[in-house]
Parts: sequence; structure tokens; C-alpha cells
Amino acid sequence: MGKLTARQREVLQLVAEGRSLKEIANILHVSVKTVEFHKSRIMDRLGVRTTAELTKYAISRVLLAAD
Repeated sequence: MGKLTARQREVLQLVAEGRSLKEIANILHVSVKTVEFHKSRIMDRLGVRTTAELTKYAISRVLLAAD
């Protein structure tokens, strides 16, 4: 996840936890549009197209880092 900013890593973590965009916005004290922007940028950088792929990516990185 070295390609991502600190904020993008936060958003990715919350998406992987199954949080909604509205929940993420409330947690980070930003608008839903801002969360959508970050999520879109993350997906572009990682080359994924769906939230499921994004979650799978985040989980695989965490599991690999734990080994």
C-alpha cells in the first residue's frame, strides 16, 4: 500500500471493514463526496473496479503483512 496517501489508507481500511460511504464520511469528518473521491482515486491507483475487489486487495495486504 505504499502508493497510497495516509488518508487513502484510512479510507481503504474503513471500506474493507464494510463501512458505508456515509459512515466513513462521519468518521473522518468529511463529506460523502470527498470519500467518493478518495475511493475512486484508490481504485484507479490499485487497478480495481469494484468495492469487492478493493476489499479483497485490502484483506490480502493485511494477511500478507501478518505472515
